[in-house]
Amino acid sequence: MAQSTTFGEDPALMARSWVAKGARRLHLVDLNGAFAGHPKNEMAIRKILREVGSEVDVQLGGGIRDLDTIERYLDAGLRYVIIGTAAVKNPGFLQDACTAFGGHIIVGLDARDGKVATDGWSKLTRHDVVDLGKKFEDYGVESIIYTDIGRDGMLTGINIDATVKLAQALTIPVIASGGLSNIADIEALCQVEDEGVEGVICGRAIYSGDLDFAAAQTRADELNG
Repeated sequence: MAQSTTFGEDPALMARSWVAKGARRLHLVDLNGAFAGHPKNEMAIRKILREVGSEVDVQLGGGIRDLDTIERYLDAGLRYVIIGTAAVKNPGFLQDACTAFGGHIIVGLDARDGKVATDGWSKLTRHDVVDLGKKFEDYGVESIIYTDIGRDGMLTGINIDATVKLAQALTIPVIASGGLSNIADIEALCQVEDEGVEGVICGRAIYSGDLDFAAAQTRADELNG
């Protein structure tokens, strides 16, 4: 948290800018909520949903720990809810969420060296990422976001081998995350789309200018249609 960087003061305006550049889905993280264990930026998220929620799918993670919060966000126009720490610590909650809100639940698995981390990455567990992925697939989650936390925000390149290993073990899609740095990463990920890698989350790279988002989307369309 002490190393966070502010790239804009108006989240709804920022969301509008990415949609204008061709974004087809927006990935939101309530960063304070992830550490607090409950929503902390709900007003800002609702403003984003009012601004662009009718145009693109929006997904949100961070501090979502109960069914009431999920229902409130979905009613506000959110398309997907991402459950991370709570999925690992309270799998019964994840099962209940998949039962109550089928088609809307994504699990975020954050890992280092194949082991899953929780609580805003502050705690490393002994859970194997592939084993947990299979378990959560059986629960009925829509997809899994796999983040290599050793690379996230570092612009050092996606851990494609680990992402593909997880995708090959599952039948649900995997979304890559963590370390995206340039157009070469996009091209490399397009090469493994058939393995079950559905997309990639673009974060720091598109804010820092290391990756031109519109050019990246165009290139992905050229390679994979």
